[in-house]
Amino acid sequence: MMRVTGLIRDPAGRLSWLKAATLVAVTLPALVLLLRWRANDLGARPITEAIHVTGLWALRFLLITLAVTPARALLDWPRVVMLRRMLGVTTACYAVAHLLLYGLDQKWNLGKVASEIALRFYLTIGFATLLGLLALAITSTDGWQRRLGRKWKRLHSIVFVLAGLALFHAGVQFKADVSIPVFLFGLFAFLLLWRRLPRRLQAKPWPVPALALGAALVAALGEAAWYAVRNHTDPGLVLQTNLVLAYGARPAVQVLFAGVVLTALVLARWLIRTRRRRLPRGALRQA
Repeated sequence: MMRVTGLIRDPAGRLSWLKAATLVAVTLPALVLLLRWRANDLGARPITEAIHVTGLWALRFLLITLAVTPARALLDWPRVVMLRRMLGVTTACYAVAHLLLYGLDQKWNLGKVASEIALRFYLTIGFATLLGLLALAITSTDGWQRRLGRKWKRLHSIVFVLAGLALFHAGVQFKADVSIPVFLFGLFAFLLLWRRLPRRLQAKPWPVPALALGAALVAALGEAAWYAVRNHTDPGLVLQTNLVLAYGARPAVQVLFAGVVLTALVLARWLIRTRRRRLPRGALRQA
């Protein structure tokens, strides 16, 4: 019980409803998966489906973890930073579950699991990514941060490399339809582009639409290149599908839409913050 209460307290030791809500949210995918398993709702190959679900959630939580710093700056939300450790550990937990389910699928034949990881390139990348995520989760504590000193930031900066490797691993797993990995790749591109901004612009709303457009373009080009290399599909045809919405929005269009939503949120937050700064203190208390 003490460990659980420690998870939902802020740095000052007070109960944090934000951390409590986040703890519930990160456990929901695992709970839903367990309920689907018990209800025989995972299709003809339940273990394979569970492997894909846990791997996908590990990737989602990894990108959410990377989004913490931009959220703090763009939404003027400093308290979100205290969620980063929980989100990073959650990512590692889902990645471990992903590997354990793969071992279950191989009937715990560890020799075969090891040989598959060694011989299949995308599995080698996935396993290396898992080891990296575990290293970051283990060293995410305040104690390790003090022990490593300046090396701590250098170590944890590899999370961007791990995210790129995880996206490649996921793309190979989805094979025929890579819409989900491409969409996540577009979001990852947005996060990387944001970090390349000068620090003075990182909290401003104006660059966000340009970043969203750039991320959407990266997603479109990435999808076209993937299908060109893997299926020898004309990249021009793949790019043209982004302009046709009759059969649904392509991942690049979804990335652009996500950018529009984020732009609206950031602009609204910026306007509210600007208005509060201009109001006299007495008027702000009355409001």
